[in-house]
Amino acid sequence: MKQSMPIIITIDGPGAAGKTVVGKMVATSLGCMFLDTGGMYRAVTRRALELDIDLKDGGELSALASNMSMQLETDEDGIDRLWVDGKDFTDELRSAEVERNVSIVAKIPGVRLAMVEKQRAISRDKHIVMVGRDIGTVVLKDAPIKIYLTASVQERARRRSLEMESLGRELDPHQVREDLDRRDMIDSRREDSPLRPAEDAITINTDGIEIEDIVGRIVAIARRI
Repeated sequence: MKQSMPIIITIDGPGAAGKTVVGKMVATSLGCMFLDTGGMYRAVTRRALELDIDLKDGGELSALASNMSMQLETDEDGIDRLWVDGKDFTDELRSAEVERNVSIVAKIPGVRLAMVEKQRAISRDKHIVMVGRDIGTVVLKDAPIKIYLTASVQERARRRSLEMESLGRELDPHQVREDLDRRDMIDSRREDSPLRPAEDAITINTDGIEIEDIVGRIVAIARRI
């Protein structure tokens, strides 16, 4: 692996396909920073809900997104954390209400434009693994390594339910699946940056595959470059 060039890896895919856990492990293995860009859209959604902003008001939401300050900082334990307007938001973005509404906010062109600019700024001159839904197709189109993770909706619903349980939030499994289906439909059909793999992305279906095997495959690809 050529250390003279920044290591840039994009990992895209639908919700609960394994992007975050895989991305974190890949970043740790390669000594890169890690950014889950979905957290940035969740942060905008949470602030909009807190401020009682109409989620159909694209202008107000775009202004909110543009004016929010976002930085990626590594804490004393070596964990990369998202700071929003001077506050660590990393552990506060997984509420059911935010999860249900984030795709509505994320499909607004002005919000996406603001987030893309912030994501590019965060990645500049860094070794980074960035995960999301349009990283390889829009945000970092020139990244040398692009991965697209997918899985069946049944498996993704199971994973999301377990994730929520680990956070002390028990949800109806049927509602979890409906929310995933709904978000997939919104994200794949939006006009601006629809969810899809980049033409040069390596697609990996994570059903029935151990996380360590997926991580090992991506790390091996990075080390060959």
